[in-house]
Amino acid sequence: MPQGAGTYGSKKGRPAKKKKGLYDNIAAKKKRIAAGSGEKMRKAGDPGAPTAKDFKKAAKTAKKPAKKKKK
Repeated sequence: MPQGAGTYGSKKGRPAKKKKGLYDNIAAKKKRIAAGSGEKMRKAGDPGAPTAKDFKKAAKTAKKPAKKKKK
């Protein structure tokens, strides 16, 4: 039984859950909005909206797209 927030990967040899990235969160929210959740995307500068610094940080850790093989 977990003893508190954030303890799930650290006890009894359980694998730690990998956090989703900024772009995954944005894509998931857009999908919920398209499905009619009633949510709205935050405008730039609103509290809680990603900043330019957040996007630069996400770009550093983003996976490179796989190159297409030529036939």
